[in-house]
Amino acid sequence: MATIQDLFDVTGKVAVVTGGSRGIGFMIAETLVDNGVRVYITARKAAACDSAAEALAQRGECVSIPADLSDTNEVARFAAAIGEREERVDILVNNAGATWGAPIDEFPESGFDKVMDVNVKAPFFLTQALLPRLRASGTADDPARVIMIGSIDGIAVSATDNFPYGASKAGVHMLARHLSSKLVGDHITVNAIAPGPFESKMMAFVLDDPAGRAAVEAGVPRGRIGSPEDIGGTVIYLSSRAGAYLTGTVIPVDGGLRT
Repeated sequence: MATIQDLFDVTGKVAVVTGGSRGIGFMIAETLVDNGVRVYITARKAAACDSAAEALAQRGECVSIPADLSDTNEVARFAAAIGEREERVDILVNNAGATWGAPIDEFPESGFDKVMDVNVKAPFFLTQALLPRLRASGTADDPARVIMIGSIDGIAVSATDNFPYGASKAGVHMLARHLSSKLVGDHITVNAIAPGPFESKMMAFVLDDPAGRAAVEAGVPRGRIGSPEDIGGTVIYLSSRAGAYLTGTVIPVDGGLRT
């Protein structure tokens, strides 16, 4: 019988985490680094990306490669930079995201385009660009893993006026399912995580206000917002032997918010 160490060990794997300089992306990168994974993080702001990687490198292996993944030329440059450093990629976490809120009568096309470009288009084309490295990693017993970070807003309607955000995250969930069906023969699994409220820039407008934080926590059946262990543990599960038979799934990590 496999031990806990056998089931959840990810030591020696190579991971790419987009949007890894802060929020959920940083939590995921931190968990992977702490568990012996060599992690490459990217973010649009170079200084923030470099600073986050420097902090994580005190705990393990972490490299910063800043890029604006809303630009397909930047996607290609970033993938090439990974290819120059690694023969394989074992774990790709497509986490980078954007949101935009405005009343329905005033919502700008530029805001809609930005959200869809970052949240849906970028994960697809980065996965496409890294397929040679993912295929080089995957085997029948230990497939390569692509993990899409969706949102609970892609499952249930948000109370805020972030119209393209929920639509984009629903698209991310379906994209994970569609990619999983196409890549299963290449020994690559594709799954999505749908987080509820976590500490992030997107949630700061609510969580930085004590009354807002209390209201959010009161609305979550578990009575709190998510922690690094909650999101990091789910990523470890999907990245390890324990999650090797899972593909095409969407896992809500939301404290029971949308049950």
